[in-house]
Amino acid sequence: MRTIRLLSLALLVLAMSAIAFAQFGVSITVAPPELVAYSQPMCPQSGYLWTPGYWAYGDEGYFWVPGTWAEPPAVGLLWTPGYWGWGGNAFAWNEGYWGSTIGFYGGVNYGFGYGGVGYQGGYWQNGAFSYNTSVNNVDRSSFHNTYEKTVTNERAGNSVSYNGGTGGTTARPTAAEETAAHERHTPATAAQTGHQQAASKNHELLASVNHGKPPIAATSKPGEFTGKDVVAAKGAAGETKATESKAAENKAAETKAAENKAAENKAAETKTSESKAAENKAAETKATESKAAENKAAKTKTTENKAVENKAAETKATESKAAENKAAKTKATENKAAENKAAENKAARTKATENKAAATRSTENKATEKQASATRSNENKATEKKAAASRSNESKAAHAQPEARQQAAPRHESAPHPAPATHAQSAPHQQAAPRPEAHPAAERKAPGGKE
Repeated sequence: MRTIRLLSLALLVLAMSAIAFAQFGVSITVAPPELVAYSQPMCPQSGYLWTPGYWAYGDEGYFWVPGTWAEPPAVGLLWTPGYWGWGGNAFAWNEGYWGSTIGFYGGVNYGFGYGGVGYQGGYWQNGAFSYNTSVNNVDRSSFHNTYEKTVTNERAGNSVSYNGGTGGTTARPTAAEETAAHERHTPATAAQTGHQQAASKNHELLASVNHGKPPIAATSKPGEFTGKDVVAAKGAAGETKATESKAAENKAAETKAAENKAAENKAAETKTSESKAAENKAAETKATESKAAENKAAKTKTTENKAVENKAAETKATESKAAENKAAKTKATENKAAENKAAENKAARTKATENKAAATRSTENKATEKQASATRSNENKATEKKAAASRSNESKAAHAQPEARQQAAPRHESAPHPAPATHAQSAPHQQAAPRPEAHPAAERKAPGGKE
């Protein structure tokens, strides 16, 4: 029967995934104690992730490594907790690691989002970690990247701390966890390693001493085992003492706060009264000074305004006088220029009229002289023609008279004297032509007064 049982365990070991025992730190035949029940301290800084507490093994047996908030080695990485696994003849510890996804951690329910499979405490988004406040203790007034989603498998009374063997979990890696096992992993940070080493040196954390209820069950930061952010296991002596100390501290703090408040109120009242009196006195002094300053300023302003007004009036009068003088000079200059222009225009018009009249007279005189010349020429021609006719008649008469004398000769009468008419008729030829007058009517008169 014993042989069959051992054979079954051997087959079980072979069936388990290689990742389940990929990392062995130590091996022991004694099963680790149950997981410790504790409250999670508040997250100290955004970006820190919760790494649950676990039982480690040392020279003096199992000791508790308190859960703590740890800073990931890089943004986007998640923590896969380590776990104990039964290998058929011993328990082996599988180290935890950082990776882009959560791997297999033995189905152990560590709580606070680590329910045995995956992680429900939060996720990375745009370089920031969003916290599920239903399983994480964070200050919502400081952490803006939070949400709330109920987790139903949070411990549920299951405190088993190992996988396989008698009483252990029976979980096996899922396909996704098998894939995550082959991804790139980053081991625990130096702060996490130092945290475990510090726990190994604390005698109170030995299971043989605290019997599964260590006085330091969780801390706010790795390696900080003292201070107000240290949490004891539920039911531990340290927790009771811490609770009593906390209550005493709270009561003392409340009393001190009340006393301080009363003192502050009294000091505030005294200060308020003194301040009020000082303010009233200062206000009165300031009002008096302000009134005096206002009166002085008003007088000064009145004087300055009067001086400014007088100066402005003088300036305006001077400017007006200058403007009037300038306008008068300008007007006189313009009038003089207009008069000169009018005189020049009048002289020009008179000169033009005279020139035109002179030209007209010259033209008329020239025409009159031309007509008079023509008239004289005509008269001279007529006179000459008449004189020629007279001479012709006289010649004819002269030729006719000898005949008469020849006929009368026998009578021996004296020949008549030639009539003086012959000489009288030559008078027109000798008489000077009448001088024509400038009047146009003279141009139409013919010689002898006939028109």
